[in-house]
Amino acid sequence: MAEVTTSRPPEPAVPPTRPSRGRSWAGVAREYGAGILLVLLFAFNVAFTPNFLTVQSLVDVQLRQAAPVAIVALGMALVIAVAGIDLSVGSVMAIAGQVGALMLLAGAGPAVAVLLAVLAAAVCGLANGTLVVRFAVQPIIATLILFIAGRGIAQLLSGGQLIGFRDPSFQFLGLGRIAGIPMPVVLMAVVAAALWFVVRYTAYGRTLLATGGNPAAARLAGVRTGRVRMAAYVTCSTLAGLVGLVVIGITSASDANNVGLGVELDAIAAVAVSGTPLTGGRISVIGTLVGAVMLRLLQNTLVAQGAPREIAQIVTGVVIVIALFVQLRSR
Repeated sequence: MAEVTTSRPPEPAVPPTRPSRGRSWAGVAREYGAGILLVLLFAFNVAFTPNFLTVQSLVDVQLRQAAPVAIVALGMALVIAVAGIDLSVGSVMAIAGQVGALMLLAGAGPAVAVLLAVLAAAVCGLANGTLVVRFAVQPIIATLILFIAGRGIAQLLSGGQLIGFRDPSFQFLGLGRIAGIPMPVVLMAVVAAALWFVVRYTAYGRTLLATGGNPAAARLAGVRTGRVRMAAYVTCSTLAGLVGLVVIGITSASDANNVGLGVELDAIAAVAVSGTPLTGGRISVIGTLVGAVMLRLLQNTLVAQGAPREIAQIVTGVVIVIALFVQLRSR
């Protein structure tokens, strides 16, 4: 019997591809743009801003002001990594602040007040996650509900009144220091280190990126994508609640009308300029941290050079637009 052999037809020659210069510069700009801009701003301030290169200016002003937004942005990065968004973080901050202040005035100890406030924030995240995961509501719509209703809930808790208090133990989150470093900066470093470890070395970190990158494939691989997304929303809201306590600790008052106002946009901006795609599947903890610090330093630099705050906000918006443009070019 004649032996039957099969042979593949010759594959067509594939012409060598030339590296695209556009994609190259866009990729570098996406990955390192925020860091490069931070270095340039730092050098500019060293040269032109009096007393910039002091511990008080760098730690007590720049990092301390950037810390609340950075912590919220780290939580937001988790949600964006699973292809979501959370517009309710500002309202969650207000709710947590109101709960903490009211518990304190009701006679609860500082630890109990902090615990209940953070728990209330986690419940808000659970509500967001339930709408997104169980009822398949689009994340922007699901969190928009709490964005609107949450501010009303916070105002309802206090009747729209400013709640003042004075308790050094409770206010330690905002005014305390550890080894001379302001507590908000310490919290920012701890949250960033913990998140970096989780994303890099734990199974949850791998399932997080798989869920955001390709949820269908992740489900086929056995990943419980619903739980992963739920955990991301609960963590994001819990961090926002923690920041709410930091803010009212600094001001010694809880104002439901203003606590956390606009922080959701600052947090999303910090994630956007870090090179993290808003379509999910990736997260950059260090990049988000650098993005938050860079945006704060950019605004402070413009104000220090005499620019009106409105101009500083416009310039910040232009930087964000450029970051999004670079993301599109680097795909």
